[in-house]
Amino acid sequence: MRRYELMLVLRPDLADDKSQALVDRITRQITTGGGQIVKVAPWGRRRLAYPIDRHREGSYHIIHFEAPADSIVELERSLLITEESLRHLITRVERPIKASRRSDSPDSLGEDEDHLLPGEDEEYDEPRGELIDESESEAAPAAID
Repeated sequence: MRRYELMLVLRPDLADDKSQALVDRITRQITTGGGQIVKVAPWGRRRLAYPIDRHREGSYHIIHFEAPADSIVELERSLLITEESLRHLITRVERPIKASRRSDSPDSLGEDEDHLLPGEDEEYDEPRGELIDESESEAAPAAID
């Protein structure tokens, strides 16, 4: 299962109990689709950057969840036809990279490469700037003489 984040902007004229019922319905849909809710965070009412359906404010809710990729299509479809929702955005969240630990045990020899970002190397930090070959640095004083 992959981890996702759903940002939901609901109409501001929606009653609190109806907006909570809508969030509960969405979380039930995620769990029935084989997902698991990690966190639900209501952000409250906030001013929109531009008017949406003549509304200047919206009620924001953030839902962090894990779900199979095929259930996201059904969730997206149901959010598109929900009249109480002004906007929504489902994004895939990358899991944080764990700090690598060096160990002399043979079991952990190949594990550190999986946790490094592209271009990172623990053993060698390449100096920034132009590299000069040793033979070039010795030739320069001879040319001055």
